[in-house]
Amino acid sequence: MAIAINKGLSLAHDIYEDRGRRVRELRKAGRKTIGYICLYPPVEIITALGMVPFRIFGNMSEPITLADQVSTTVVCPFLRSIIDLGMKGKFDFLDGVVGAHTCDIGAGIIVQWRDYVKDAPFTHLIDVPHTDHPPAVEYFAGQLNSFKRHLEEYAGQKLTDDKLKKAVELHNTQRKLVRQLYDLRKPDPPLLTSAENLEVLVALFSLPVEEGNDLLEGVIRQVSERSDRPGRKKARLLVWGPVFDNTSLFKLIESAGSSVVVDDTCVGTRAFWADVKAPYDLQALAQRYLVDIKCPRTYRQAEPAETKRDYDKDLDSRFNYIKKAIVDWNVSGAVLQSVKYCDTHGYEVPNLRHYLDTLGIPSIYIEHDYSERSLAPIKTRVEAFVETLG
Repeated sequence: MAIAINKGLSLAHDIYEDRGRRVRELRKAGRKTIGYICLYPPVEIITALGMVPFRIFGNMSEPITLADQVSTTVVCPFLRSIIDLGMKGKFDFLDGVVGAHTCDIGAGIIVQWRDYVKDAPFTHLIDVPHTDHPPAVEYFAGQLNSFKRHLEEYAGQKLTDDKLKKAVELHNTQRKLVRQLYDLRKPDPPLLTSAENLEVLVALFSLPVEEGNDLLEGVIRQVSERSDRPGRKKARLLVWGPVFDNTSLFKLIESAGSSVVVDDTCVGTRAFWADVKAPYDLQALAQRYLVDIKCPRTYRQAEPAETKRDYDKDLDSRFNYIKKAIVDWNVSGAVLQSVKYCDTHGYEVPNLRHYLDTLGIPSIYIEHDYSERSLAPIKTRVEAFVETLG
């Protein structure tokens, strides 16, 4: 399947509906495919070694059954869905899987994959520090070097500086194009819906970077010229939270009379906002992935190692990028969402709501169990929240 850049949104939708199709074709043609969980495995290393990075998501439409054999039910349902699908053979097109210690459950998924999913001979866990201090960056660079050596051994080739540089440039180009895509949601009304935007992003996580860039160029051109644009809504919202790879929540929110114009999620801006800076080496990758990705799992304070703390300064150090998004996208309210048992995000909510209050931005917190059926009761709450913004 060649990527036709003129197909744009239609092609993105097709890939969104069948994420494994293109990867299966590439694997059949002889390319190795490496799945990765969360944002912290550096896709540039996978690309540079000639492999196809494929981001692993769960499936909100499929009940979790087999995962109950290896995992307790009172942990992250997104991660349980992933291991459940793996045990059912739904990722049989992957040659390997790499994960990161974003939380204890996330680290355990790689062990479960190694022991209970037999389709992928390569597994690797990257230990990720929980602070962004300089010694943590140095440690993380060492972890990336260990991953590089392990993947080189599996690939049967060495990662050269030139290959890494080319891969970084390709992925930086993709990040730049995604930021241009988000710019199309700044007008009032936005030029594309949040559901359309998410389908494009999910498609990018399912394609080699070169093909993803072609797709993005086609989408941006099509959306810029389209005549069937979304209508103006009464509220412009920001959605915050962990992984949300399904369009159902965004459709629910927008059906309540609002436009989701920007997000701060693991599938959205967090994945694409920060570039790798020159020189394109492992140290630069460590800086980008540990420091520049803004995720609640990394502890940040305004003055590192200070014994006297300034609460407001710490909050601004953690959330000032959200303040910029609120201004740039003219946000009037925020929907904070999380999956059950995600302590990483759950514990962040009180501080974030306080910070939004200081900015005069109303917010609502909703929690779900990463299933489509759990979203129906949320609709009434979202509708009532949007009414208060009128």
